[in-house]
Amino acid sequence: MDVELVFKIAAIGILVAVLNLLLSRAGRDEQALMTTIAGLVVVLMLVLQKISELFSLIKSLFSF
Repeated sequence: MDVELVFKIAAIGILVAVLNLLLSRAGRDEQALMTTIAGLVVVLMLVLQKISELFSLIKSLFSF
């Protein structure tokens, strides 16, 4: 597994957590929720790309 992917996910998580805290303290709870959802979508896209690469690799391994 690529360590760079783990660092990217951690950085996105920290950034989203800080933005969520700042927006919540400012009374903008709806924007804080949207920021959290956007961060989740970005991380899911990164993970889905890696899963797609994994399936492609498995397919190439078992093709005749």
